[in-house]
Amino acid sequence: MSVHPDVTPLEFLLGSWKGSGHGEYPTIESFDYFEEVSFVAPPGKPFVVYTQKTRHADDDRPLHTETGYLRPVGDGTVEMTLAQPTGVVEIHVGTVSAGRLELTTHQVGLTPTAKEVTSVRRELAVDGDTLTYDLAMAAVGRPITHHLHAVLHRI
Repeated sequence: MSVHPDVTPLEFLLGSWKGSGHGEYPTIESFDYFEEVSFVAPPGKPFVVYTQKTRHADDDRPLHTETGYLRPVGDGTVEMTLAQPTGVVEIHVGTVSAGRLELTTHQVGLTPTAKEVTSVRRELAVDGDTLTYDLAMAAVGRPITHHLHAVLHRI
């Protein structure tokens, strides 16, 4: 079976990606990391499965992981749901066009022990076999602030 027609606007993301990035936030020490991301379109289904994991560049210890779904809903609009083992669940709404995906949180859900996250903005752009992304967040009492930048390559 082929990719569902609704997924066509996201085909530029499909596949596995690997690369490195840099993280910073006012409440933590800056860090470098390695990252692996995959976007998979199950045959015939109108969504894309997203998985992500990072490791610290200095000592290779696991840092972060998240998994979720991207669902095009028409007119260039995309919805994303994702969950993190830290107790944060994000629901995003955004736009997709010309190899670019921009998402902003519609709602954030937190378990009782999760760090406070109130807003996240994700921007992904693909140029050939290079994926670049930036993530900004509002968390632990801070306003929306740049947090992550990475460059990944299709593998």
